[in-house]
Amino acid sequence: MGILSRYDTLVWDFNGTLLDDVDLGIECANVMLSRRGLPLIPDRDRYFEIFGFPIEGYYRRLGFDFSREPYEVLAHEWIAEYRARERNVPLRDGAVDLLAAVREAGVRQAILSATEAGMLREQLRDLGILGYFDEVAGRGDIYAPDKTALARRWAEEKKPGRCLLVGDTEHDLACAEAAGFDCLLVRGGHTSDGDLDKLDCRVLSDLFAVKEVLFGAET
Repeated sequence: MGILSRYDTLVWDFNGTLLDDVDLGIECANVMLSRRGLPLIPDRDRYFEIFGFPIEGYYRRLGFDFSREPYEVLAHEWIAEYRARERNVPLRDGAVDLLAAVREAGVRQAILSATEAGMLREQLRDLGILGYFDEVAGRGDIYAPDKTALARRWAEEKKPGRCLLVGDTEHDLACAEAAGFDCLLVRGGHTSDGDLDKLDCRVLSDLFAVKEVLFGAET
């Protein structure tokens, strides 16, 4: 017997949890760094060392100088690079089957993302998964400082009952704690395995393992 029956709503993070976009994030950052003659991100290990929320801090660790170029300008540039390449980025293995299984079980699903809400809906629609979500909660702008306030506000306004958040970063755990949700984290996203293992949260290997925990080993 899995744990899904304990919850009224399953809340998903998007980037890194459902969408396999780690390499795209590195590629977009490197395009911007290259234009400015700044050191590139050589590999995922280095990316994991410096990535994090708030995103302004991540940009500073990359070497961007906000006294020369405001963060808002850089954020627009990053979005343009990301959107030019995003159609080549797949969902993580098992994502569609898992979303379908949760819907079949009658549990509501929401997506909570630091992505601007209109862009998020467009991405979900292009990927063919928008219809799985009863709620889509994105930000009102593209600047993605963090999403803890968004999570808290969404929980207060929507009163979604007992919630489990599935994410891939320490920030997702912080969002769950801020909103009063339980949390599962999954490897293979925007956080190294070593950093995930330091957190006080259950960490699963992939979305197939998430499905097993949600529904029980018999599925």
